[in-house]
Amino acid sequence: MATSTPVKPANTTAFLVQAAISFIVSAVSVAAGIVYLPVNGWVRAFLAIGLLYVITSTFTLAKCVRDKQEGLALSNRVDQARLDKLLAEHDVFATP
Repeated sequence: MATSTPVKPANTTAFLVQAAISFIVSAVSVAAGIVYLPVNGWVRAFLAIGLLYVITSTFTLAKCVRDKQEGLALSNRVDQARLDKLLAEHDVFATP
């Protein structure tokens, strides 16, 4: 019995480049806004630390979402393999 493997969606290079450029432009824009903000150094430092915190939190969240999705895909493959094995072992024409 042949098992059907689901097609794994892959991101194109253009999508990855667009996402990277978008991230860089947004981070640089906010950093430039912080630098040119007419406030004293303590406020700038606080905002810069906040920006770094948001960036690292974003990477952590993206990693958690990816890990959960990969875990679900693995458990789905295991469940599919179990079902395929059960169906292959079951003979509907066998007499008890």
